Amino acid sequence: MEFLQFLSWACIVFTVGMFSTGLFASRSFKSVCVCVCVRVCVRARARVRTDLKKMRASKSADNIQFLPFLTTCLNNMGWLYYGILKTDGTLVLVNTIGACLQSLYILCYCHYTNDKRRVTSQTLLAGGVVCGGWLYFSVVLPQGESQLAQLGLTCSLFTISMYLSPLADLMAIVRTGSVERLSFSLAVATFLTSTSWTLYGLQLQDYYIMVPNTPGIVTSLIRFFLFWRFASVNQGVPSYKLIEI
Repeated sequence: MEFLQFLSWACIVFTVGMFSTGLFASRSFKSVCVCVCVRVCVRARARVRTDLKKMRASKSADNIQFLPFLTTCLNNMGWLYYGILKTDGTLVLVNTIGACLQSLYILCYCHYTNDKRRVTSQTLLAGGVVCGGWLYFSVVLPQGESQLAQLGLTCSLFTISMYLSPLADLMAIVRTGSVERLSFSLAVATFLTSTSWTLYGLQLQDYYIMVPNTPGIVTSLIRFFLFWRFASVNQGVPSYKLIEI
């Protein structure tokens, strides 16, 4: 039980750290330890925070993708419902925070974007998916193991697709031999978070939690290999571009 509690805290700290900005002010030893762990993985959401800074600075969201915010929010809401049905406090806490933060990101995007019609339509479509899913899993399906199994399978497939989505970028890195667009801190954070959730699911004998986080470990190891393979090649590459005359 002690090991399971340790894994539960690891999942909470690493995952919430990925969702949050990593700002902590407590001086207690326990809070300092948590802060250190969070700051190890907080860079995993660097793109999100960078996008938010760009939106605030330029007062525009034209060059920022909206779908990652939306799909992550849907993923959080799906796992939140699974955690409620399973009465798993770790899943409920993590995904409640994640869904709230992603909703905040979506509101910021809606505020700064000029294409409000497209963003609104996509958000309404996502809301329809959520309502349809809730009706199916709560009304159509009978309560019990079948309901939990189908919801777990749906969430697992959605999470796997999100973990495998960067494979195209990894293939581009292999072709170009450049790791300039690859974040080492992101690889470390993804590895720690995925490993924590995989071990947590293994301890609970819940394959819907364990299996979808395994690809995160695999893709992180691929990123580590790419850094090892191409980092030395890119050390002599200047960070600026020469101007052709």
